[in-house]
Amino acid sequence: MNFFKAGSVLLFSLFATCSKAQSDTINTKSYADQVMIRVNLDTNIESYVFTQGKEENAQQTVLSINNKTKTSVSIDYKIISATLSFAPKFFNGNDDDALKGSSSYTDFSFRFFPKRFIQNVYYKNVRGFYIENMKDLFPNWQEGKDPHIQFPDLRVQSFGGTTSYILNKDFSARTIYTQGEWQRKSSGSWVPFLDYDLTIFRNKIDNIKTKEFQYKIGGNIGYFYNWVIGKNVNISPYLTLGVGGKFSSYRNIQNGNSKETAQYITIRMEGGLHVGYNTDRFLFGGRMNFNAYAYEQTKNQTIENNNLYGLLYVGYRFAPPKVVKDTYDKVQKKIPVL
Repeated sequence: MNFFKAGSVLLFSLFATCSKAQSDTINTKSYADQVMIRVNLDTNIESYVFTQGKEENAQQTVLSINNKTKTSVSIDYKIISATLSFAPKFFNGNDDDALKGSSSYTDFSFRFFPKRFIQNVYYKNVRGFYIENMKDLFPNWQEGKDPHIQFPDLRVQSFGGTTSYILNKDFSARTIYTQGEWQRKSSGSWVPFLDYDLTIFRNKIDNIKTKEFQYKIGGNIGYFYNWVIGKNVNISPYLTLGVGGKFSSYRNIQNGNSKETAQYITIRMEGGLHVGYNTDRFLFGGRMNFNAYAYEQTKNQTIENNNLYGLLYVGYRFAPPKVVKDTYDKVQKKIPVL
């Protein structure tokens, strides 16, 4: 607990010292004094891959959620960006409950951009999984006719964040992440960052409830490039690599409710490509992202958490209503980090 308190005080002090709303520079145009609303539509494919055995004899079991399309709404003002995401049932691919079971997906995230730092915090809640690769496990299984094996009570909750630092002062991360700025000249930067989270797995099998806590922390380095084409278009690829540690705590109900702990070395890779069009009022674009995370649970078993998605967005900027500006200014006097 003292570690988290010390970390919170350190982050708050750091941000309070260097946080101010961004302004125009030679290399960037800032929209910090505008309210921006974005609507995003993306294909969210979240899965856990369990690999048993080695090389040619390895067998994989893929657990996925029955939600393939997610929508989200983002609101940006000053140095704050907030996003709420969910998976509506009316989208095609989100409603095949008869064969894959019912799934739910919600996440909420905040991003802060104090100077060259990026601080992201998030909460994610996913429930209802099914085995996706049934054909690999059961050769006689028929796609579209036979139901998948389902885990309706498997719930995964995550609380986490990332703390990043932009090494190149002429590179605008907000141009890529939230479109809160527009970079005028092409530029790239190395970006070291920490990622950390607490994940809680809950499940119920034969009326027996199980719960597992997993803590993760990792160090990463990535390269981001923003290629500006003309006045309104940018293309931005990126790739990051990281290593870290995972610490697991599990209650074994079948073994007298004994507590079992384990530690693992983890590896992480993330990348993507963003293409955007920007004006002072309207903006739209899309991106493709992938996120691969893996660790070796035992000598012959590897677990991966993979996320692959494409995203489309459209947004609009406008002057903040007086009540929004006045409220923000009052809050900022009490919380300097804003």
